[in-house]
Amino acid sequence: MPQTLSASDMVTPGSLSPPPTEPTDVEQPGQPLLDGAPSSASLETLIQHLVPTADYYPEKAYIFTFLLSSRLFIEPRELLARVCHLCIEQQQLDKPVLDKARVRKFGPKLLQLLAEWTETFPRDFQEESTIGHLKDVVGRIAPCDEAYRKSMHQLLQALHQKLAALRQGPEGLVGADKPISYRTKPPASIHRELLGVCSDPYTLAQQLTHVELERLRHIGPEEFVQAFVNKDPLASTKPCFSDKTSNLEAYVKWFNRLCYLVATEICMPAKKKQRAQVIEFFIDVARECFNIGNFNSLMAIISGMNMSPVSRLKKTWAKVKTAKFFILEHQMDPTGNFCNYRTALRGAAHRFLTAHSSREKIVIPFFSLLIKDIYFLNEGCANRLPNGHVNFEKFLELAKQVGEFITWKQVECPFEQDSSITHYLYTAPIFSEDGLYLASYESESPENQTEKERWKSLRSSILGKT
Repeated sequence: MPQTLSASDMVTPGSLSPPPTEPTDVEQPGQPLLDGAPSSASLETLIQHLVPTADYYPEKAYIFTFLLSSRLFIEPRELLARVCHLCIEQQQLDKPVLDKARVRKFGPKLLQLLAEWTETFPRDFQEESTIGHLKDVVGRIAPCDEAYRKSMHQLLQALHQKLAALRQGPEGLVGADKPISYRTKPPASIHRELLGVCSDPYTLAQQLTHVELERLRHIGPEEFVQAFVNKDPLASTKPCFSDKTSNLEAYVKWFNRLCYLVATEICMPAKKKQRAQVIEFFIDVARECFNIGNFNSLMAIISGMNMSPVSRLKKTWAKVKTAKFFILEHQMDPTGNFCNYRTALRGAAHRFLTAHSSREKIVIPFFSLLIKDIYFLNEGCANRLPNGHVNFEKFLELAKQVGEFITWKQVECPFEQDSSITHYLYTAPIFSEDGLYLASYESESPENQTEKERWKSLRSSILGKT
């Protein structure tokens, strides 16, 4: 079924390269983690560790790690205000006369931090108040070097461009992700089948990869944390989508749409020979997705073929050469916390690191399982230790998982886009679950009393509608 957010226990990833030595603080934050960063500390200590000085700048790994996970405890706009306040206070930028030599050492580090923040987490700066903080703190150092004002202008220009691009969003499922219920199977004269648009499995796998990468490109790293902030503890691993996680939600909807599209295309043909042909086509597409490294489309196709309205078509499946399908099912078997899939994913990740061509750099993970893994890491991050400290070691684990994904999603798709195929994938009508069952029963009659009763109910409820 196209709903896979729950699964067995997660596999905890390893640690990230450590951030630098923490600034002097009165508290003792526990045993240092690797290169001097605390394994746990108060939120105030971790914020101080982010603030640059004339002689200190936090490692890039620390900046990403803390900015990603700190939003579990403090809003980004408040964190920015605190950082700017500390910079002003520690560098005495509120004094009428500035120490120009000191500011000239501090200024480039401040601008670098702001550049990294706005580049990696641009959505943190959508509110005017955050832009005000940036202008205020940089405006205080600008008298020491006018180049700072120019750098700030360039930074804001790049930020506005990035936010404008993000607001456009991916090419969409505007209205297309809403399943429909046909009263009856539509006449062939008005229904276009996927095989009539694309009959080559490898080409379709390439176009699916196009769609996946396009949709992934718009997901910000912060959405993985934001989806579980203030969530209902009784809601299991289901994320809480909001305007801050709209791209994450759209991507989950895309997975579900692809599941239903596969099932619709299989259930639509009137003859079992044609249905078997469609099933074999999708098996070949799934295999090509596996070879490419597109595990999300692979899982969506397998899920669509395993939906009950499709799996019950015994006469159709009897005409299918299923050996390749069983191999793919084995690769995506949930047994052992998706052990086989995780092994294949590690292989694709290694290929990414040693790639000699852009086609070898594609890694599109099975997204619902990634969300589940990140959910458990978020849980570890969000729980303070008994002494009130934040568990920075858990921050590192979350940053490693999210950071790896961000690297994968930035790959440019090496395949030329075929707009006619991608348009069909986005806009082709799909059955609702009831519509799928009705089409399935019309293709192969109900075999038992339960199916007969369901068919009768569906015919009266769907066919009875005007």
